[in-house]
Amino acid sequence: MSTASAVSTTYLELSQEGGGAHKFYEVTVDGLVVTVRYGRIGAAGQTQTTTFPTADKARAAAAKKVGEKARKGYAPAVQGQRAPRAVTRRQVASAPSTARAAAPVLWRFRTGSSAFGIHVDDDRCWVGNQAGDVYTLDHEGAVLARFGLPDGVKCLVADDFWIYAGCDDGKVYDLSSKLPFAAYDIAADVDIFWLDIHEGVLNVSDRAGRLTVIDHEDEHQWSRRSQGEHAWMVRADDRAVYHGHHRGVTAYAPDGGGELWHTATRGSVLFGWQEDDAVYAGTGHHVVQRLSKATGRIEATYACDGAVYSCATSPGGRFVFAGDAVSSVYCFDQDGTRLWKLGTGSGSALSMQYRDERLYLVTTDGSLVCVDASEAAISAAQQGTVPVARDVKLAAALPTYQPATAVAAVSTVDRAPVGSVVVECVQQGGRMRVHVVSEGYDTSWNVQFPRAIREPGARYVVDALHPAAGGFYRVRGDIRRLL
Repeated sequence: MSTASAVSTTYLELSQEGGGAHKFYEVTVDGLVVTVRYGRIGAAGQTQTTTFPTADKARAAAAKKVGEKARKGYAPAVQGQRAPRAVTRRQVASAPSTARAAAPVLWRFRTGSSAFGIHVDDDRCWVGNQAGDVYTLDHEGAVLARFGLPDGVKCLVADDFWIYAGCDDGKVYDLSSKLPFAAYDIAADVDIFWLDIHEGVLNVSDRAGRLTVIDHEDEHQWSRRSQGEHAWMVRADDRAVYHGHHRGVTAYAPDGGGELWHTATRGSVLFGWQEDDAVYAGTGHHVVQRLSKATGRIEATYACDGAVYSCATSPGGRFVFAGDAVSSVYCFDQDGTRLWKLGTGSGSALSMQYRDERLYLVTTDGSLVCVDASEAAISAAQQGTVPVARDVKLAAALPTYQPATAVAAVSTVDRAPVGSVVVECVQQGGRMRVHVVSEGYDTSWNVQFPRAIREPGARYVVDALHPAAGGFYRVRGDIRRLL
C-alpha cells in the first residue's frame, strides 16, 4: 500500500496458471471517496466511485473490499511487473453448408464479431457478441438499443421479465433496465461456457465440467463436478438443474445438488434446450436427443449430418430445430422424422430460438439471422425460391449504454414515478442487505440489488418490486438514489 497525503491505494492481482484468471483489483481512498478499478492485467479496466459520509466509513468500506478479494485469492502486487496475457477464446469451426437449398432469410444483422447469445421475446430480439456488444432489434430487424459490456458475451438468458448476459470477465449483467448492472460475480476460476437463471438463482456450467449454483445475493450455494468436462449445457426449472457435458446429461436437485439421474448421450453435449417435460441435448456425434425430465430416459433422436452446435423447439416440442457445424439448419417432427435441411448463408448457428413461425439464429460470422420457418416459405425454398435477405444497418447515432457504477438521484419520492418503492441498505449478520421501507411489503425479505451501488444506510427508489419463489424481491425498472 502506498500513501500520499490523505490518499491511499491498494493494488492486488490474481493470476492463475494454465490460462486461468489474470486480473487486477485496485482500491483508492481519498478522504470520503473510494474508487475501485478492476479488469484484466495490462488493461485500463473499469472504475467505480462511491462517496461516504465520513472518512472512517470510507476506509472501512475500502478495507472490506480488499478483504473480500484477498479471500478469493488476490494478493498485493506491483502494477506493471506482470505482463498482460493474451486472451484465448473458444474457437468454433464452421464449414460451408452441404444443403442443396438456402434458408428463406428475411433479414440479417451483422454485429461485427462472433455471436453466441440470443433471446427473443414478445417485443425484441437480443443478440450478444464476442466484442461485448449486446443489441436489441424489433422483429422486423430495426435496431433499437446497444449495450457495451466489458468483455465477450457468452450467452443471453431470460428469467421471466429479466434479461441477463454472461461475459468473459466472469460477471453476469442485468440488462432489464436502461443501464446494465453487474448482478452476479462468479468465482475467478470459473470459465463460463453457459448459464441459466431460474427465479433469481444462477446456474453456471464451465470448461472444467462443473456446475456452480449462486443465489440471488450473489452467494455460492453449491457446486458439483460432473462425470465429464467441457460442460456447455445448463437448463433449470423448479424440479432440477440439467447439466450437459462430454459424458451426457446429469440432473441435480436444485436444493443441495443431489444427483437425480445421469444419462449417457450419443456423443459430447454441445448445447441444450428445454420444454416443460423434456430437455434436448445437441451433441458432437450429429444428433439431438430428447430426454425425459422425470427419468432421464432418451425418448427420441434427431439425426443431423454434422456436429450439432445449437437446437430449439416450437412450443411443446411439436417441431425440433438444429444447427450444425457445416452451416445448415434442420427441422424435425417431434418423433424424429427430418422435414427439411437448409443452408444458413451466414455460418453455423451457435444459438437459436423459434418464435411465431420464425427461426432466429446467431452465427459464427457474427450475424443475427431471421428465417421464415412457415410451411409455405420452406416449401418455396426447397424449390429454390427464397426472398432477398435484407441487410440491417446500425444507426450511426445509436447511443451505447455502459454498465452503471452509480445511479441518478431524486430529492423526494414525489419526483419518482407513481407506484415507486423505497428500499434501504442495512447491515445484517456482517453483510450488507437491502430491505423494503415502503408499506405493503414483507420487510424481512431481502431485495436482489446491484452490489456495486450498495452503501450502508442509503435509501433508493425503484420503479417496482416483484416477489420471487425463494422468498425475496426482484427490482423491475430503474433505480434512483434517494437524497
